[in-house]
Amino acid sequence: MPSTNDNHLVDKLVVSDYRSINHSVDNLEVIGVAVDALSRVFAALADPVRRDLVAQLAIGDASVTTLAKPFEISVQAVSKHMRVLEDAGLVTRRGDAYRRPVHLEAGAFDAMTSWIEHYRREAENRFARLDRVLADMPDDPSTPSTRRPRKAAP
Repeated sequence: MPSTNDNHLVDKLVVSDYRSINHSVDNLEVIGVAVDALSRVFAALADPVRRDLVAQLAIGDASVTTLAKPFEISVQAVSKHMRVLEDAGLVTRRGDAYRRPVHLEAGAFDAMTSWIEHYRREAENRFARLDRVLADMPDDPSTPSTRRPRKAAP
């Protein structure tokens, strides 16, 4: 079982990761690069702790205290992770100021899913074209090709 000092070290590492990811996104905005909602979602989900938190919220709404229980990090660290997810539009907090259950906004995943699906279809089309080319190739490499040879460059 980790000691309290180990937990403090984990908190520092998590907070450090949080700052570096957010710092990178903020720097893009400072130099004039637009950071769209999709980029914020991917940046928020880049952290494994936040992905685990999203998995917990997929089961149902929960307070930050409840979400922090499975992790060896403080409630404050989980709260900071929630802030990143909230800034990305992945979660909302509702209710009274004390309990404020966190709610997963499933609609926020729509843009990400569409983006991924678009490029998945593109990759499938490329592989289908490659399959057709390979099917047209002779099985025996010594068999002459039915294609015309390319002209040499002048």
